[in-house]
Amino acid sequence: MELRQLAYFLAVAEERNFTRAAERVAIAQPAISQQIQRLEAELKERLFVRDRRAVTLTPAGEALLPHARSLLLGADRARDAVAELSGLITGRLAIGLVQPLPDRRIIGLLGAFHRDHPAIELSVAEGETDGLLDGVRAGRLDVALIGLGPYDDPPGDLRALVMDREPVVVALHPSSPLARRRTVELAALRDEPMVTLTHASKLRTTLEAACRTAGFAPRIVAESSDLGVVVALAAEQVGVAVLPRSALDGSTGVVRRRLTAPALERRLLLISPASGASPAGRAFDALARRRFPAMSRASSPGRGS
Repeated sequence: MELRQLAYFLAVAEERNFTRAAERVAIAQPAISQQIQRLEAELKERLFVRDRRAVTLTPAGEALLPHARSLLLGADRARDAVAELSGLITGRLAIGLVQPLPDRRIIGLLGAFHRDHPAIELSVAEGETDGLLDGVRAGRLDVALIGLGPYDDPPGDLRALVMDREPVVVALHPSSPLARRRTVELAALRDEPMVTLTHASKLRTTLEAACRTAGFAPRIVAESSDLGVVVALAAEQVGVAVLPRSALDGSTGVVRRRLTAPALERRLLLISPASGASPAGRAFDALARRRFPAMSRASSPGRGS
């Protein structure tokens, strides 16, 4: 069993298509099929079910998948460790960013990191907080900037550095009676139709928890995974929206009012593995803590605030 074969197996397993997998690893499609067949012959098990519509894993393939990921990750870590020992940090830094991104200092951090380590390839992915945390735990991401609400505890198994805090506000159509107020209490939204993010977002769980505490359930009339769509729906008078302040930067058609009783906020945390991080990940985490020492002292492994 060769690492190359495991890399091809992982590409097919994730792409569910031999042609796309071959493009991903930059080899000809017949070559990747041949290597998969050799791996199956060595293991004496079929790894994929092939039909015209899709490629799916067999039970043997499902059993091999986590071990293939672990072995390939270990090989990457070994190469990075040797490179680091020679004083030349090379490889790849995979960073995940929650949206919207109010703290632009993370972009400055990426710029500073690139100047310090120009040989490292930067890979940036956007996603929801839970998905980003899964990516860090699985080794797909070296670090991630996530958002947590007041009812969320920082992940106890990862290192956390508080980067910023931003208030949660109410987005209203200008014709709404609530738009005449300087601030809007959460209880005032009891009977208001609301547009919000899906349950994949921490903001949605924060909103529902705050409403429960206030004694009511939010009347959700529309939801989307796209913050821009949520703002646009509020502008079209579909409902009011409760969002991080940065989500309304540059938006038109809505007015922003401060949410009170309770005032909610979103914390932005830089997350990295507590142990076993890649050299690139450790270097980026160290740079962040040097550039934001006050924030660094306020957090520690497993503590976000």
